[in-house]
Amino acid sequence: MATFDLTDRRVLLTGASSGIGRELALVLAAHGTRLVLTARRADRLDAVAGEIARRGHPRPATVTADLAQRGAASELAGRAQAALGTIDVLVNNAGGGVGGSQWSVGDHDAAREAFEINYWSPLALTRALVPGMRERRDGAVVNVTSMAQISTWPGFGAYAATKAALGVATETLRLELSGSPIHVLEAIPGPVDTAVQGETRLVPGIDRMLDRIPLGDAKEMARRIVTALERRRATVIYPRRAALAYLLPALARADSRRLAARVAGDMDAAALEGVLSLVVRTGSHGDPAARQAREAWEEAHGRA
Repeated sequence: MATFDLTDRRVLLTGASSGIGRELALVLAAHGTRLVLTARRADRLDAVAGEIARRGHPRPATVTADLAQRGAASELAGRAQAALGTIDVLVNNAGGGVGGSQWSVGDHDAAREAFEINYWSPLALTRALVPGMRERRDGAVVNVTSMAQISTWPGFGAYAATKAALGVATETLRLELSGSPIHVLEAIPGPVDTAVQGETRLVPGIDRMLDRIPLGDAKEMARRIVTALERRRATVIYPRRAALAYLLPALARADSRRLAARVAGDMDAAALEGVLSLVVRTGSHGDPAARQAREAWEEAHGRA
């Protein structure tokens, strides 16, 4: 099958202000694409667009949008098409979440917001943009999910469920486009050195699981996603050692159960109950504790 040439492709990239999204913007620009970048933080978006321009590439269009709000994705699709005419490549990278036990989070508003940004917004953008790709018989969809869909942790159930849902939706989309020239790629990050690590490590004991795989580099993750897109691969998993859990999910889940039991046994019962009773919005616009943890990680690691 022919490679997917990115030169002059018109790309909508969500979650472009930091982490993997920021690095994706830089790599895609270097490959000659024309970009619409979107995120919730206008100042960060402007900084990324400015850096791309300073590197000698066309300055991307930027659209500030909060994809945790119902209807924002459909509006974003219209604004992106107004900026570039049509969209050849949709990259659903934006993400957010909620931490807390299943009985604390339940159907809390924070959980519904997590599903909105991680699942419903990608589907809304798919609904808005894939029909045009089908008419033109050309295009690509990249959905960034997570290894959390394979192996979760206490307090991460809602977030993991959003990513599992998007993973299934991605595979279904691929099946529905069988025989079509439109390419579908699922990018599956394991632990990668971004600000997400700050808030993730607020959860007691999770470092025992995460530290088994050395942290990946966001620049390398972005490079691998773009390479996989060009080569029309179905999935890209990084760090590579995380692929073992993807291939053997039953073993990965059994290992998580053993680790979680050890952590629970090591903790004071009152402390454990206090942790599990919390409901914490995560992400760049999350609750103060999550934002503080993200900012501290960024400062300590020199990440944007």
